[in-house]
This record gives sequence, structure tokens and C-alpha cells, in this order.
Amino acid sequence: MPEGAGTTPEPAFCDLLDLASERVGGAALIADDDFFAPKENLLRPGRPQWIEGKYTDRGKWMDGWETRRSRVLGNHDWCVIRLGLPGIVRGLDIDTSFFRGNFPESASVEGASVEGHPAPPDLVAKGVEWIEVLPRSPLRGHAQNFFAVACPYRLTHVRLTIHPDGGVARFRVHGEPVQDLRRVAARAGGLVDLAAAENGAGVIACNDMFFGSRQNLILPGRSANMGDGWETRRKRGLTGGENDWVVVRLACEGSVRGVEVDTNWFKGNYPESASLEGTRAEDGEPLAALVDERRGGWQELLPRSKLRAHTRHFFEDELVAPAGPFTHVRFRIYPDGGVSRLRLLGTPSPGGFARAALRRLDALVPAEAAIELERCCGSRRFAEAMARARPFGSEAALLSRADLVLRDLGRDDWLEAFAAHPRIGSRRDVDGKQGVERRWAEGEQAGARGAAEATLEALASLNREYEARFGWIYIVCATGRTADEMLALLRQRLANDPETEIRAAAAEQAAITRIRLEKMLRP
Repeated sequence: MPEGAGTTPEPAFCDLLDLASERVGGAALIADDDFFAPKENLLRPGRPQWIEGKYTDRGKWMDGWETRRSRVLGNHDWCVIRLGLPGIVRGLDIDTSFFRGNFPESASVEGASVEGHPAPPDLVAKGVEWIEVLPRSPLRGHAQNFFAVACPYRLTHVRLTIHPDGGVARFRVHGEPVQDLRRVAARAGGLVDLAAAENGAGVIACNDMFFGSRQNLILPGRSANMGDGWETRRKRGLTGGENDWVVVRLACEGSVRGVEVDTNWFKGNYPESASLEGTRAEDGEPLAALVDERRGGWQELLPRSKLRAHTRHFFEDELVAPAGPFTHVRFRIYPDGGVSRLRLLGTPSPGGFARAALRRLDALVPAEAAIELERCCGSRRFAEAMARARPFGSEAALLSRADLVLRDLGRDDWLEAFAAHPRIGSRRDVDGKQGVERRWAEGEQAGARGAAEATLEALASLNREYEARFGWIYIVCATGRTADEMLALLRQRLANDPETEIRAAAAEQAAITRIRLEKMLRP
């Protein structure tokens, strides 16, 4: 039996989640060729296997994806993979274990962001924007080929291309999930699992994980077996206070309302008890300082509590109030053993939600970012300029850049922005909007709801007069203004000359844009 691939030390990015793993919903959707071995093998869990003397009707059985031999100069084969968790890719493992005389000479990887569930053929049709993740790079046979990457965008799909043909045993896409927490919270009645890997949390440190990786603790779903959890080695010579621990960076700063500790499959090796502490760490605090037992600032969240074998434990009333807001938690088990999953249901703080939303905005591919930003200001030039200016990194930087871009807009840009708004007081115009734009418009025009019929009729009549005079709809920052106030301002502005009025309307549009940018970063 051939030996397994060499034990090349794994780079640090391998400690990040495999975004393409079958365990989190990844799938090999379509390939141009998988004559000798199917594409689905690429994402299977565990290391590849070799079975001596096993053949299929197409040749030697191989635990990987293998294409037929190409006879065309310049040919290449490819496979499109849906990431189970959309996110930012930090590193790749292209594993050619047991492919010795039939491994590809080189490989390249591209990524795309495509929402929804497109049919596999649509992903390779024209119109999908593919972004380079890994340029064509040489591969070694029967080896794990590790590549750190620097693509800053949130991707939903990747395309692995091999040159010219051959076999790859496994393909791992390590990275950081990036979720839209607004949608997550809406689906769960306002609560978010702050410790879920799929929401962007990460287990950043532990004192031991001899039998099971610490990252398993925050994976989706219940564990498949005992190996699908976090398990430490047995302690000897106990004196009473020993414990093992992990530190979890939460998906965003938030307050914890409920805790679930699942010992699924751990029957003779579950911990006797567990406890939980939380802290709020400043941006940039070194990991060594955060995990130092002498560091202050940790608050007890769950006192040491008894655990049972093979059981889901739920704690709510047992939590110590106030339970946050925290950015990190430290989960302790006494004295050792295995836990399959840790869930922390809670509510993001305003600042935590804003930072998570901004991180997502900074990570969107340019076309997606422009669409998001165009909802705040209907000028395409504004949206594209803001998309190019990323990453912002902070809310202050976002708003400051918006002010600069708005000052640079011309007349046609302002008119395009004005045209994206519903008319003040027009229920039909508001109803014509969709999604977040409709919610924003409804909130902005709250002052017109319930106004006297005479006021609404006057607004409609003067709106028509305004459009006839200036050629665009009446733009006013309606937030916080009553219908009567907006009507009085409309009467005043009808007396303006066109140049004065477009400057006044542009100022109102700038105020609306700033408010919408702030709303984009709020629940």
C-alpha cells in the first residue's frame, strides 16, 4: 500500500473554517469532466484513502476528482463549487494525495458572488463575474499544496481549474464566514447565535484539543459522532480545580440571553461540569494578553454547572445578569472531556451590529457593494465611487467619504438620485418600492401618515406644480418632519430659481443619504 502524502506543516490559515466543507453545506456542482473519479470526492471529510487493487470499469479507483487525459494543447479542466458558508477566503489546500503520475501540472482558482440558488449551468454561462483568487500556480504530486490568498471579497462560489488535466484528491477553502446579521436576526425573532461559525464567530484559542478540534464546537447542526466535537486528553493527578478551556470570539459584540452546551455522543468522556465567562476586548488586543489568566475584565456568565452524558443542556435562568455586552467568551470544562457544540443566543449591541454590517459591506464584490450603496443614494456615480473607496473600516470613515463623493456630484447625478425617491405623501409611490428601500421610505415618510386630508391634497397639488416648474420631484429630508412642515417648506422652495433650488434639493438628498448610510449599519 502506498504511503500517505507527506506531513507538511499546515499553515495558520488551516485553523480557519473550511467554507467548502460538506459539513457546512458545500457542494461540487458542475465539472467539465470527471471521467475517472467524481468531483464530489473533492469535498469529502477526512484525508484521502488508498485501496490496493480496487478498480472500476474506468480504471484504478481513486479517492478524488480525476479527469481524462487531454490531447489538446492548452486544455484545462474545471469544477465549480458552492461554498457552504459565504465568506472571505484566506487560504487553499489543493491535496493531490496518491496522485503521482497523474496529478495536474498547475492549478488556478477564481471566485464569484451569486445570490440565491442558480442552476449549475448558469454559473458557467456568460454574465457571472469571476474574480481571481489564486493565479495559475505549480502543484506537487502526492502532496498537500497550500496557498495563502489575499482576495478581500465575500464569495459564494469558487471555480478550481487544473492545467491541463489529472487528479486532485481534496480541496479545502479556508476562510472567514461573512453573514448578513440583519437577515439572521429577522429569521430568529431578533436573536442571533453569537457563537456560531456561520455567523462569523471563531474559536481563537484553547489549552488542549488532543482528540477533537476546538473549531468543531461552533459548527452548524448537531455533531455526527464523537470525533465531531472538541475533546481534551485525560488529566492525571487531579487536585480539584483543574479545567480545560476555549476562548470564542463572538460573531459581533452582544448580550447573551441563553446558553446551550451539547455533549452529544460523549457518554463515558463528558465533562463533570462547565462554566462560562465573558469580556469586552478592545480592537487590536493581542491574543496572548486576552487568554492570560491574570487578565482582568472577565465577568461570570454561567456559574459552574453540572453536565450529563449525551445531552443538550439549556441555561437561561442560571445566567448571571447583566450578561454583556461581550466580544469574547471563555468556556471552561471541569476537569476534561468532550463537548460537541456550544450555542450562545443573544442580541447584538448597536455598535457590534454596526461593525458586523460594515465588515460585510467592505467584503462585498464591487458590483454588489454598488447595489447596496445605490439604495442610500440613487446616483450610480455615487454608488460606484463609494464601492471603489472601500474598505472603510469604521462608520466615521464611511460617512466622511460619502460627504466627499456627494460634493463631487454633478447636476445629472443629482437628478438621477432624485428620481429614485417616492413622492412625499404618495402611498402608491412608497408601495412601489421593495425590501429595505420600502422600509426606509415608510420610516422617512412617517410624518405624512395620519395627516389631514386637506394637507395631503395640498402636498399632491404642489408636488405637481413643483415638478412642472423644475423638472424633478420635490426632495426633502422627511425624517422627523410633519406633513404640515414639509408642505410649508415646499411652498417656500417653489419661489426659488432653478439653480438655487437644485442646490437646496441636493442638500436635502445629502442629508437623506447620510441617514440611510447610518440605517444600513443598524438592525
